[in-house]
Amino acid sequence: MLLEIKELETHFFTYEGVVKALNKLDLTIYKGETLGLVGETGCGKSVTALSILRLVPAPPGKIVGGKVFFEGENLLEKEEKEMRKIRGSKISMIFQNPTSSLNPVFTVGNQVTTVTRTHQKGSKREAQKKATEMFELVRLPDPERTLWKYPHELSGGMQQRIMIAMALSCEPSLLIADEPTTALDVTIQAQVLNLIKRLKEETKTSILLITHNLGIVAKMCDRVVVMYAGEVVEEASLNKIFEAPKHPYTMGLLGAIPKLNQKEKLEVIKGSVCSLIDPPQGCRFYPRCSSFTEICQKEKPARVKIEEDHFVSCHLYNF
Repeated sequence: MLLEIKELETHFFTYEGVVKALNKLDLTIYKGETLGLVGETGCGKSVTALSILRLVPAPPGKIVGGKVFFEGENLLEKEEKEMRKIRGSKISMIFQNPTSSLNPVFTVGNQVTTVTRTHQKGSKREAQKKATEMFELVRLPDPERTLWKYPHELSGGMQQRIMIAMALSCEPSLLIADEPTTALDVTIQAQVLNLIKRLKEETKTSILLITHNLGIVAKMCDRVVVMYAGEVVEEASLNKIFEAPKHPYTMGLLGAIPKLNQKEKLEVIKGSVCSLIDPPQGCRFYPRCSSFTEICQKEKPARVKIEEDHFVSCHLYNF
């Protein structure tokens, strides 16, 4: 086990009220696996990633409870100086938009070498050599010339490859990819995903892949965790999620995927995500669920083990 999150609670204190972005979240990532974290926009996927790295903007955000164990140590108990050593070296992150993640006034080589020299001993020349090797690894054309280019001189796909090279430059144990293909066109998306998959196999790095695209999940992941309104509603292997989903929300997400030669209308999950300032007392999904009963409105469903490595939080399975 590489990462274990126990009952993590992250809140945002706003003028309108307290936004309970994560509500007692439990999550586990094993060594060498790719875990897909899926759900609608606003369900807490990115907040989970920022909470792991303790990068939640404060104010207004604050981690108010829970534990985050990485390699057996609770990250929430560490000093900020210790966290700076972990970020980028043991845990790296690829953000959604490379254009806003790269500094426009420095060359991309300078930005990658800064990361390696911050976390690893060595001269500037050695850092440049390492950056060139990483650019070759992510299949950037003419790596030595690319070192001296500025972000605006590169395409979106090349910028994202730079971000991947930067994230992997210190050989992290865990790579968090927060919707890494959102800003890219479909062709470049496929190239970047194939690149991440190949690098994972070569480096044995564990990956937390955050996405709302179940097609990407099917291509990339070993296990899947489905989030809704700041809570985990289902967790299972890739095959079980696609072949035998249990939670009504997971079924709704899968039903909304278009299929070849489909004649009938796509299924739609009615309504929208509940308010996280004043969420429902019981199951947070019940206002949108076609299978809800009276108990769903009053009591939060417990986490139930359906079979080995398949868990769901739904009153339909509380026998």
